[in-house]
Amino acid sequence: MDSFISTFHIDWKILIAQAINFGLVFLLIYFFALKPIKKIMKERTDSIEGGLTDAVKNAELLKKTKNEYEEVLANARIEANTIFQEGKKEAEDKKRVMIEDANKEIGEMIEKGKKSLESEKTKMIEEAKNEIVSLVVKATEKLLESHKDASFDEKTLEQIKKM
Repeated sequence: MDSFISTFHIDWKILIAQAINFGLVFLLIYFFALKPIKKIMKERTDSIEGGLTDAVKNAELLKKTKNEYEEVLANARIEANTIFQEGKKEAEDKKRVMIEDANKEIGEMIEKGKKSLESEKTKMIEEAKNEIVSLVVKATEKLLESHKDASFDEKTLEQIKKM
């Protein structure tokens, strides 16, 4: 082995010094570079795994929330339709009541009008009768004044009484 060392000019003192240098550099790199990098990588891995876990939870929560939203929306549509139908029915009932009331009022107005017309008719007939009687009396007076005959007066009076 001596020949091998002399052939390649290997000095065991330099070899030991280089081994010590290598060991020191390895330790320095391990403690100041590799260990912090491992720590950062571990934190990064944990962070990514936490993010993935959170993403799965958020996806489940989003799906659950979406289902609840659709359910609430469906219930709201059903309720809105029910309210609309109730309002429509109520409006139709009010419309029917209003039409019945209007028909009653129209009937009452027609009855009042008929009564008013009937009373006006009766009043006009009475006035016409009074006017006719007045005219007959005046005509009779004029006839009596123009014919002063006693027999005529009696006949005329009898005829007037018959009326």
